[in-house]
Amino acid sequence: MNIISLTVWTLENNCFTVYTALIVCFVGFTIFHKNKLEAHYRSLAEKKFNKTGAKRIPDREFPDDGDDDPELLVPAIPEDTPHIPYKPIKRTDDEILERSREYYELMAQRRTVRSFSKEPIPEEILKNIIKTAGTSPSGAHTEPWTFVVVQDPDVKSAIRNIVEEEEDLNYNKRMSRQWVTDLKPFGTKPEKPYLSDAPALLLVFRQAYSWRDDGKKRMHYYNEISTAIATGFLLAAIQYCGLASLTSTPLNCNSRLRDLLSRPVNERLELLLPVGRPHEDATVPDIQRKPLQEIMVKI
Repeated sequence: MNIISLTVWTLENNCFTVYTALIVCFVGFTIFHKNKLEAHYRSLAEKKFNKTGAKRIPDREFPDDGDDDPELLVPAIPEDTPHIPYKPIKRTDDEILERSREYYELMAQRRTVRSFSKEPIPEEILKNIIKTAGTSPSGAHTEPWTFVVVQDPDVKSAIRNIVEEEEDLNYNKRMSRQWVTDLKPFGTKPEKPYLSDAPALLLVFRQAYSWRDDGKKRMHYYNEISTAIATGFLLAAIQYCGLASLTSTPLNCNSRLRDLLSRPVNERLELLLPVGRPHEDATVPDIQRKPLQEIMVKI
């Protein structure tokens, strides 16, 4: 038996062992070189830090944008911003209790409405609602939000066309069957007539970052939760002034609506809220909210 025949015979009768050995060698080779590469890049990083005299720091949750020079680091608001006394109206416990009860009763009446009157809303009301949303807290006071108000019928129609095209795909291809089933009690469908019926559409855009005066990026920390809190303020303001809304999440519509409304690339559409008076024939599902003992934990 020559060497070739012996090799073939060995492979045929010990294929499992041979393949296992090859896999082990491949994995070992990969790990070895991965560690070598990591050590190499760590060495380069150490040399860089040694040259600059800086101390090596662990990875940050929010990495820097490349500015190592302290002279280039500018806070979101001026560092010498004065602190002024905060003296809200002082109320008694009874007054606070009564106001908390009144506000709860008002907000408990808030419902999602999908049928709107076409009666217009004075622009000053919309401005006040947006200003209220703008009082929301944000990470490092970066205020990472833009509220686009659309009242033009042609633009509303264009928005509706985009949303309905994407929603048709969402309902028929993208969303799970369970998701679609969960939405059936609310009567939601790909058709969104309220987008053209409501007198105003408020589109909430989240800014991932902005630009400083020197052209460098200004990071917006916790921009998602900050924008979500501002939207909560917005919904409360809408309810307080006697209007109704719908928290619409335009799935897969971000880029098309951003282009339509000429918004910059640092903004992402989070919510689309039709705002107006409910239609006189509007109905809502007879649902109940969780009781206090299910949403509050006292420690």
